[in-house]
Amino acid sequence: MAPETIRQRFEAALMGAPVRQPVYAVYDWFVQHRPAVAWSELFAMGLGQIQHANVIRLHCPGFERIETTSEAHGLVRRDVTLVTDRGELHEWYLGEWRQEHFIKTPDDYRLMCRALEGVEVLPDAAAFEAAEAAVGDGGITLGQIQGLGNGRTPLMVLQIDWVGLERWSLDVATDEPAMLDLLEVMTAITLDEVRCAARGPARQIKLWENLSIETMGPGLYRRHLVPIYRDILDILGAAGKRLLVHYDGKLRSIAEDIAALDIDGLDSFTEPPEGDLTVAEARAFWPDKFLWIHPNLGWYDRPRDQLERDLRRVVTDAGPSRFCLMVSEEVPSGGAPAMAAVLRCLESR
Repeated sequence: MAPETIRQRFEAALMGAPVRQPVYAVYDWFVQHRPAVAWSELFAMGLGQIQHANVIRLHCPGFERIETTSEAHGLVRRDVTLVTDRGELHEWYLGEWRQEHFIKTPDDYRLMCRALEGVEVLPDAAAFEAAEAAVGDGGITLGQIQGLGNGRTPLMVLQIDWVGLERWSLDVATDEPAMLDLLEVMTAITLDEVRCAARGPARQIKLWENLSIETMGPGLYRRHLVPIYRDILDILGAAGKRLLVHYDGKLRSIAEDIAALDIDGLDSFTEPPEGDLTVAEARAFWPDKFLWIHPNLGWYDRPRDQLERDLRRVVTDAGPSRFCLMVSEEVPSGGAPAMAAVLRCLESR
């Protein structure tokens, strides 16, 4: 009998089959942006890939998007301007990092509402099909809905992509009316995005929430996120699709809220100190959810026997089914040899 491919192992784990040899996989973004790593050697050893592909696109007649690049301080500066008939919104990046957000005042919320008038959500399976062809049996492709912001729910788009934590914190604390109006507009568009994604080929739809409850608190989570999650889950569930959320921070205070939602998986789950739950605790809270486990980056710098003990503990606590291990926050400082050590440990267990 031919050995199972990484795709077969991944899909079996997602379906709830016992995990005999855990999948260890890397985000496609790192493969594309960390060229110094010997990826081909790691793939030959059994490292998998987690591809991400947009399954929708937006037609936005309310604004023109203008993007320019230049050089600053030895890095690439990227400026993005949304031009509407009533004004402009501007953001810019230095290297990989955003330096300025679109929304800086209440008037900017209103201008973004104007920019989003007439948005049409359209299906687009081309990127998904290309990603599946590229990864083959070496991994799986997750669908994403990167229309508004970076594929998050509306409140998280505002916090991370369009407003920034400082301004967002002030406006959400005071129930800024212009912010609430924009959230209503964005929610309608997001649900259209999900309906469109539900008709597409991806079986798993991922939200890039990047949520750590410290930046929001349980009250705002229950007020703003839980209702839209329920709407999203109803739409996807009716189509036989599953939802996973990128939750890479502290979650203990909302663990029971998460348990009450039919979210299929928690992506980039990380133990303390970045998170505040161990894998054993997570499995106790969420016995049926898929745990996409990100070993803490500090583990890779420990002596090899300690790294192996941590990995074996996590695998035991996560098991016997519905989990994998992943490189999803950053490539370990030790590069390919550090990841190769994980693969050898998982193979020999």
